[in-house]
Amino acid sequence: MRYTDMADELFGPGQEAGDRTGIRLATLRQNGMRLTRVEISRDGLARPRGRYVTLETPSLSLLDERDTAVIELAAEELRALLPPEGPVLVLGVGNRRVTADALGPRTVQHVLVTMGASHPLPLRGIRPVAAVAPGVSQSAGLSLQELARALVGAVRPTALLCVDSLCSSEPQRLGRTIQFSDTGLAPADPGSSRHLDAAGLGVPVVAAGVPTLMEAAEGRDLVVAPRALDSVIAHGAALLGAAINRALQPRLTVNQLCWLASQA
Repeated sequence: MRYTDMADELFGPGQEAGDRTGIRLATLRQNGMRLTRVEISRDGLARPRGRYVTLETPSLSLLDERDTAVIELAAEELRALLPPEGPVLVLGVGNRRVTADALGPRTVQHVLVTMGASHPLPLRGIRPVAAVAPGVSQSAGLSLQELARALVGAVRPTALLCVDSLCSSEPQRLGRTIQFSDTGLAPADPGSSRHLDAAGLGVPVVAAGVPTLMEAAEGRDLVVAPRALDSVIAHGAALLGAAINRALQPRLTVNQLCWLASQA
């Protein structure tokens, strides 16, 4: 089995037919981008049951928050996976000191936070949003699951939105693909400590990410990263942050949201 976090690489067009029971697939093109939706309705497959959305774009190193078409499409797909109202906690997973793993923490920096002492809610039409990047959990002496459980208990959100770097099995997709899912954070590596789901936290867990790494060869520890990785992370985080803001605050425009986030 190929090592990948991307559902459409396992079940998408061109993959081995196999037993397709419990898998629904839809692919379309919009504004020069390919959008693939995978819905898994049974257990026992390579990915958990739920909905997965993959958006293939030009290289994220060439995009930023000014690319409204990408942001609007990503926001629309993400919004469909989230509860329609109520507070949302955005969790940036990863190590900001390791470039390939810094997408989550860097994205949180672009999220418009509307909860806390400096944000006197309720504000008409503004959804309550909190965002945090807990960093490397080992340094805190707690697992990611324990940290997430404590944060969910404090914020009491209607959903947890996790942002993390992903792994792909196709080099051409590194740094140019966005995936959303409503299955929680479920890395393909069964030994990963980054598993977060509704069963463990008591709230819906939505995941967002960009593939930044792939295995160089089966059975090896070597990894391959996209060219211009620094730019992929910087621009990808800005674009993903803008899409999250637009998904959570649909009454505000992309330009308004980018300006507000930059003032924080």
